[in-house]
Amino acid sequence: MSHPAADPLAPALPGTLPEALRAELLAFRRDLHMHPELGNQEFRTTAAIKDRLERAGLRPRVLATGTGLICDIGTVDGTPGSPVGEALALRADIDALPIPDTKTVDYASTVPGRAHACGHDVHTTVVLGAGLVLAELARQGRLPRPVRLLFQPAEEVLPGGAAEAVECGVLDGVGQILAVHCDPRVDAGRIGLRIGPITSACDRLEVALEGSGGHTARPHLTTDMVTAAARVAVDVPAVIARRVDARAGLAVTWGRLETGHACNVIPQRAALSGTLRCLDLDAWRQAPDLVHAAIDEVATLHGAKSQIDYVRGVPPVVNEAASVQLLHDAMAARRGAEAIEDTEQSLGGEDFSWYLEHVPGAMARLGVRPPGELSGLDLHRGDFDVDEYAITVGVELFTAAALL
Repeated sequence: MSHPAADPLAPALPGTLPEALRAELLAFRRDLHMHPELGNQEFRTTAAIKDRLERAGLRPRVLATGTGLICDIGTVDGTPGSPVGEALALRADIDALPIPDTKTVDYASTVPGRAHACGHDVHTTVVLGAGLVLAELARQGRLPRPVRLLFQPAEEVLPGGAAEAVECGVLDGVGQILAVHCDPRVDAGRIGLRIGPITSACDRLEVALEGSGGHTARPHLTTDMVTAAARVAVDVPAVIARRVDARAGLAVTWGRLETGHACNVIPQRAALSGTLRCLDLDAWRQAPDLVHAAIDEVATLHGAKSQIDYVRGVPPVVNEAASVQLLHDAMAARRGAEAIEDTEQSLGGEDFSWYLEHVPGAMARLGVRPPGELSGLDLHRGDFDVDEYAITVGVELFTAAALL
């Protein structure tokens, strides 16, 4: 399989990934892939990361939540001989998904109903590898500023483990934060960058409707619950769409509607579940009030009482321009500017956004598609896999960013 090489004319930077470390990281990623753990249950994963960092002479600290950890390279308190100042944080998410692994590879998941189907094993390995390289450079006095490695649990659990990690103080002393996310639409050896929103907000809705119910022969004497639920399902998305700027991309989509058990009985209750996605940060902040008002109005029009459980998920990831430029310059130094492509805003959610509510930063899309393939295996599928060359690219991207 052919992969793009680094640009031989690009400025030379220290921290090129040694072959022995490359092989070790490949084995580490495959071990994680074989032993996936769900959010807030990542005890084996946390222990494996902690052990490897300690063997490198570092002092990782497990988060108060019991899983996930941070590890500083250099200090922010002026210890002699260490780089000082605000730290650059490199973030990885470490949890897996509750779906079966359907691949026929020797490193397939050994845990029934669990799989690293979103690439978090790659993200974790990339940050670990960058940390090992940067730790050696720090020992040589070649690290210009402190770096914090952040291995975050529970990204797949709304509202995301990032919010709790922030409460644990993971951003104390941090001035900037970077992350990557696997992208099966981008070739391995390349990254995608975008200034501004790169993901969507994602919230969850649970709606319960109640009314009198009765005989289908006399709907005029009842709360016609089936009609009420149907109108909420159809009308609420349309009402909301007319109350925000269309460019905000705010959309309510239902995934479940349940009501009734007999053809001649108008039920007393109905339930709907769905998601709200939004491309614009300001519109997302207004969304709960808009949704509550629209549901109440439509339900009341049909004589139903509504109870709404609006579960806040995550805001959009909004990449800061200077941080995107840092990732651009780092990739250009390693692989040349031709290894960088523009990327579009996704409707997927990512809790990296919670960090950006506190410090500037950016997320890059890390290409994991084997070069030459016309389509990749999409995320959140049991057969998802990556071209592992992406690990080398991610490590060198983060290493270069820390050195610039």
